[in-house]
Amino acid sequence: MNANKEKWILLIILTIIWGSSFILIKKSLEHFNPFQVGALRVLIAGIVLMPIAISKYKLFPKKHIKWLILAAFTGNFIPMFLFPIAETEVSSSIAGIINSMMPIFVIIVGALVWKFETTKQQIIGVCISFTGVCLLAFGGGDGTELKLIPIVLLLVATLCYAISTTTIKSKLMELSSTILSSFVFSFVLFFPSLISLCLTGFFSEFEFSKDVMTGLMFVGLLAVFGTGLAMTLNYRLLKVSTPLFASTVTLLMPIVAIIWGILDGEKLTVMQFVGAIIIIAGLIFLRTKSAIKK
Repeated sequence: MNANKEKWILLIILTIIWGSSFILIKKSLEHFNPFQVGALRVLIAGIVLMPIAISKYKLFPKKHIKWLILAAFTGNFIPMFLFPIAETEVSSSIAGIINSMMPIFVIIVGALVWKFETTKQQIIGVCISFTGVCLLAFGGGDGTELKLIPIVLLLVATLCYAISTTTIKSKLMELSSTILSSFVFSFVLFFPSLISLCLTGFFSEFEFSKDVMTGLMFVGLLAVFGTGLAMTLNYRLLKVSTPLFASTVTLLMPIVAIIWGILDGEKLTVMQFVGAIIIIAGLIFLRTKSAIKK
């Protein structure tokens, strides 16, 4: 399969998986507090990927350890806590629109830190799609109230994603996507997530009840698919495309979130439908040559 076709297939798969993460976070928060959801999400992903990490430990990039740690904490640890915390105060629509600012942060971080070049056509495409995201998120007419602190937390989380994405593309592409994700969750983040979970009082309060088991099911789905599998696919997407293209998955995710809302009894407004069309139109502008690093 050629790289151009593969990157679009990966983009669609990641859109479906990550677009479903918002509802899984919402369901998980009905059973655990935000800190427990974040810690469990990372810890379970680490346990699942541990066999791969152990079998490939000789490939651990010691010379790039600082970049691996930076990418791991900014992309797979800090945001895992910030999103659940923020979603206790704002709707998934607001979380989706803030998360959709990631391509903008990728452009800024890539240009200032890694000297990535971005074409004018790509910037136009991102701006068009982001306009569609705004219509999609706020077109429901539910009068959602904006709250400053949760918005700031979501902005920090999105900036962290951009830092991680550009760091991986610049420093860690020598590793395969599967090995990279297994090292991140099993070697770098396993103990920090375990310590975090202990500090939340999870183990002292744990009991085999229907409520806890249901919560673990939702967090488990979030961890295995929304974290472990999704990050592996995302690392692969970075190999065959650019950080900007990979980040455009955040522009499509709100569409999946809205679909979940419809299945849950919500209605799609005309404004939201128009927003979805605009998002897709913006992505057409991204069908250009990959950005070249100076």
